[in-house]
Amino acid sequence: MLPSRTYSIDPSSHRRVRTIGDVKLKLDLHDIFNKGRDIDQALNGIIAEAVAKKATLVEIIPGKGSGQLKKRVLRFLDQKHIKQIYHRVEKDASNFGRVFVHFRWK
Repeated sequence: MLPSRTYSIDPSSHRRVRTIGDVKLKLDLHDIFNKGRDIDQALNGIIAEAVAKKATLVEIIPGKGSGQLKKRVLRFLDQKHIKQIYHRVEKDASNFGRVFVHFRWK
């Protein structure tokens, strides 16, 4: 069986990029923006799923709003035990309401 081929948009250049077999996950926090415990559970869940599936990229969408939810997401990702799991965090320059978490697996 051949690896699946998907096409995605490279956030830095907005060009279509072909990826083969990469796992990319998305978490949209719009529905739970005012439920603190649910936000933490969702963030822990997406990180755990990324580890289990060896995802290369997780896109977290806190939305634009006042920026408080994005700050909460960045504080979550800045925790020592979480920071050890991922490679880097990228704040989307073209869309304030989006954060990319990159993983590197050996």
